[in-house]
Amino acid sequence: MLDVMGAALLAAGRPVSPQELSRLLGLPEEAVHRGMQELNGTLRQVGLAVEAVAGGYRLIVAPELVPALEPLMAPPPLPALSQAALEVLAIVAYKQPITRADIELMRGSSASSLITLQERELIKVVGRKDVIGKPLLYGTTEKFLLEFGLKDLSELPALELEGLTEFLRG
Repeated sequence: MLDVMGAALLAAGRPVSPQELSRLLGLPEEAVHRGMQELNGTLRQVGLAVEAVAGGYRLIVAPELVPALEPLMAPPPLPALSQAALEVLAIVAYKQPITRADIELMRGSSASSLITLQERELIKVVGRKDVIGKPLLYGTTEKFLLEFGLKDLSELPALELEGLTEFLRG
């Protein structure tokens, strides 16, 4: 069973949900979770690990080995996001689905930040708002969860709203 689990994670090249593994292996999800813990222990002996992220499991290099392997790892990271892009990303993450107009009510002009975040595949268009003009609605992507190491959006830190309302526009 562990061999098929490990092979499935390697073959998928993306996080594989417990539900997918359950169907593939014909096991209950609880058995999948236990199997992933056992597989993680086995893989740690050879410098790999199983990570629970984006609602599934994926294979990664054991985090403690990353510094030693940096010369081999590609590609170099993209330049850091600007403060404006980070602010827009935070708004989208916490308020999704959200329109550009609603984002701009909170932090001002955001068109270039939205483009940057879409190019980096951290946000995407998730639909249209059912109002006049049918504006686009934005939400975060699976890549957002992967980049920030989140299992799902419920792992976002709680917002400290006390005293914040007087700073928001509108």
